[in-house]
Amino acid sequence: MEQNNIAKTHKLALDNRKQMSLTGIKDVVAFDLNQVLLESTLGMIHIKGNDLKVTKLSIEKGEVNVGGNIDSIVYSDVKAYGEKGKSFVKRMFR
Repeated sequence: MEQNNIAKTHKLALDNRKQMSLTGIKDVVAFDLNQVLLESTLGMIHIKGNDLKVTKLSIEKGEVNVGGNIDSIVYSDVKAYGEKGKSFVKRMFR
């Protein structure tokens, strides 16, 4: 069940592949310097790049800003990340 405060619409704005603003974010699942994994209202978002930093995080409002050198953004269904028999870390960071 979604919290009432989280924006129901998902938006993504990318400026010069250096700064990204997202809304409609439910959770930050994992992050490091090379990738960020987010759960949004439309599914999972896997961001890859270099020197990535989560510069703003407000799960209550559903807002996240990511800075760094962004190379790719991949959307997928939430259930694709629930494969049985595999470690979560192995699935995410292969």
